[in-house]
Amino acid sequence: MNTEPIALDRALASFDALWSPRIVTRVNDYDVRIAKVGGEHVWHVHDHTDEFFLVLDGELRLELREDAGERTVTLGRGEVFTVARGTYHKPSSPGGASILMFEPSGTLTVGDSHDEVPGHVDATTGHELG
Repeated sequence: MNTEPIALDRALASFDALWSPRIVTRVNDYDVRIAKVGGEHVWHVHDHTDEFFLVLDGELRLELREDAGERTVTLGRGEVFTVARGTYHKPSSPGGASILMFEPSGTLTVGDSHDEVPGHVDATTGHELG
């Protein structure tokens, strides 16, 4: 675990890959991950965990398939949203964004079930911040 403060702007500047989160720290059994995003991710679901999103810069859209139907939640800088476990969702960001996510360590970025993963999406449990 880090024993020094982490500057998120410097951490984000240390990599360029989109949809490829970096683990900046851990809190108990949870990862705090940052990612640069652009374009579309993939429809997916986390069966056993919620997923927390905080937009650090830019705009993030979350398409959701809920019992009441489909809807899109749009998040701007400084806004947060939690996707409930069991909810199919597809993040996207036409103009690009930097985001922070909070989820249990070992959670796969494409969930427990997902559509075909395109080449620009990194199916990972997060990469250590280098």
